[in-house]
Amino acid sequence: MLSIDLKGKRALVAGVADDGGYGFAIAKALAEAGATVCTGTWPPALNIFLNLLERGKMDEARRMADGALLVFEKIYPLDAAYDTLADAPEEIRTNKRYREVGDFSVAGLAQRFVQDFGAQPLDIVIHSLANGPEVKKPLLETSRGGYLTAVSVSAYSLVSLVARLGPLMRRGGSFLSLTYMASERVVPGYGGGMSSAKAALESDTRTLAFEAGRKYGVRVNTISAGPLASRAASAIGKIEKMVEYCSANAPLTEPLTAREVGTTAAFLASPLGSGITGATIYVDKGYHAMGVAVTAGGIL
Repeated sequence: MLSIDLKGKRALVAGVADDGGYGFAIAKALAEAGATVCTGTWPPALNIFLNLLERGKMDEARRMADGALLVFEKIYPLDAAYDTLADAPEEIRTNKRYREVGDFSVAGLAQRFVQDFGAQPLDIVIHSLANGPEVKKPLLETSRGGYLTAVSVSAYSLVSLVARLGPLMRRGGSFLSLTYMASERVVPGYGGGMSSAKAALESDTRTLAFEAGRKYGVRVNTISAGPLASRAASAIGKIEKMVEYCSANAPLTEPLTAREVGTTAAFLASPLGSGITGATIYVDKGYHAMGVAVTAGGIL
């Protein structure tokens, strides 16, 4: 029987802060396939996340197919805007949400992994990181600072993770990020430079697949997921309408679920996906294939 088997594999899912998004769904799917899962959580959200776990508020979402609860092996503080702790400005390092958590940089995360698990402890890294502080602004109204922040946190952070965690990966390992179709088509309202950041992320996926494949023997892919009304996506401001529109116009009209993205990620991370690298995999009910709207023009 052919199945996704990740027993003996260790995964890091960077960007989990609640149970409502794709990052959590991917973590759960990896665990259901047998992997042990660590997370990297943004320091301002870390205490809230830990409290939700400790108080059992996420138990229903954590319950897996076999009845067991998803357990995170380690939960690390991570602000992927900073490659090293020295890169973080003093007002960040001394902020009450940061100062007690230790080294929250990408390099700090890599160092902690080695301290906790040894020289090559990783098999799977999921990049579920994005931030566009001006995402509600049209591109023409986006400041240089807002644009560069979007690209830094949402795209360059993948480069940083591969550069620093690649040496910690066992051969055959898998890096995977999450992108969105606004990288290649206009999605009004998805502004602030986020469309540019996703385009950069997809381009970097191809280049990193070559460079990290040759250097570390690992694969690098990205999933272009359809819209999901998660807490993080609510920052866009009209996410519910985007979900409804895509459902109405996609070849498959059932709303996309986070689990469908999670299981695709588990497949790509497994030996079953060993021949796939440098790819953008669409998980959006086929919406990316459509050239015109069905509902607006009455075409069908």
